[in-house]
Amino acid sequence: MDATDRKILSELQRDGRQTLTELAERVQLTVSPCHRRVRELERDGAITGYRAILDPSAVGFGFQTLVFVSMRESTRDVIAAFEAAVTEIPYILDADRLFGDPDYLLRVVARDLEHFQQIYDERLSALPGVQRLNTTLVMRSVVDERALPLGG
Repeated sequence: MDATDRKILSELQRDGRQTLTELAERVQLTVSPCHRRVRELERDGAITGYRAILDPSAVGFGFQTLVFVSMRESTRDVIAAFEAAVTEIPYILDADRLFGDPDYLLRVVARDLEHFQQIYDERLSALPGVQRLNTTLVMRSVVDERALPLGG
């Protein structure tokens, strides 16, 4: 990956909806080589997809929590079952496996406290292998959906 590829990626992080012509102009390439580079970045896995970034509150999910998960055991089968179950809960926006204690950090959205309680009681507390769930409310997001710092 060279400096031009990094410029392309930075530009696409800034605005994934710009046209190929606009992108080529911003990275100082003609359209054909720019298009070839974008296709290579997609094929090589540097670009994993394109999507709209939504404001959770604007679409009815104004309640966010962080859920810290401590596992009862960390066998391969338990971890696999837990992670598979987590991927099936659409209200979990992010799930990270951590070193140390706790074992996982989940970012969960809900419409309100009552909705979160329902998600907690019916889905989170039923996750396989869980010893303890510790929840804290998100007051506000300070840094969210930040682009990767490809410029240096």
